[in-house]
Amino acid sequence: MSPRESKKARTERAATIYEILAAEYPDAECALRHASPYELAVATILSAQCTDARVNMVTPELFRRYPDPESLAAAIPADLEEVIRSTGFFRNKTRNLIGMATELVEAHGGQIPRNMKDLSALPGIGRKTANVILGNAFGIDEGVVVDTHVKRLAGRMRFTAQSTPEKIEKDMMALFPRRVWTMLAHLLIQHGRQVCNARKPKCNQCAISHLCPSSAV
Repeated sequence: MSPRESKKARTERAATIYEILAAEYPDAECALRHASPYELAVATILSAQCTDARVNMVTPELFRRYPDPESLAAAIPADLEEVIRSTGFFRNKTRNLIGMATELVEAHGGQIPRNMKDLSALPGIGRKTANVILGNAFGIDEGVVVDTHVKRLAGRMRFTAQSTPEKIEKDMMALFPRRVWTMLAHLLIQHGRQVCNARKPKCNQCAISHLCPSSAV
């Protein structure tokens, strides 16, 4: 975040970048396949330290065996571990999945909460995961998902000088209107995967290079 750029100028630049990225990636959406808030909650827990593609390979069988919180809460840990083993950290994820499902059944009538406080209190679900669920399952723009792509791009575009997800999210929420918070993350993630990658960003192919302080072009 350059000290020479006023808040007004940065806000205007951010708005223009959003418009361009929205045009570049009109099909941007949550990459985790799901058919319900419950399925998205399970998928987001599995996505920790794992690719979305791998999670999408595992969840069809997982949802076949455990189609709802009640069945997941009653799962035998060893059986669940075998289903999700390839996602990594499977023992910890198994504890979180069963714990989350148990909490849903016992405290929430088997329904995924629609608010940050209750949702982020569930086992395996922190603020980032809760933002994913609220934004994509319920259309509630509660915050901005800050994953590795969003963190990288927010820094390169000088939208923030912070390094922790919580502080980065706060800066992004102040810069962009609430109505775009969920989609903003999808756009930045897709741009980060396709163009602005970690090791060698393709600045010469970037539609927003003229607006990016880190552009090599």
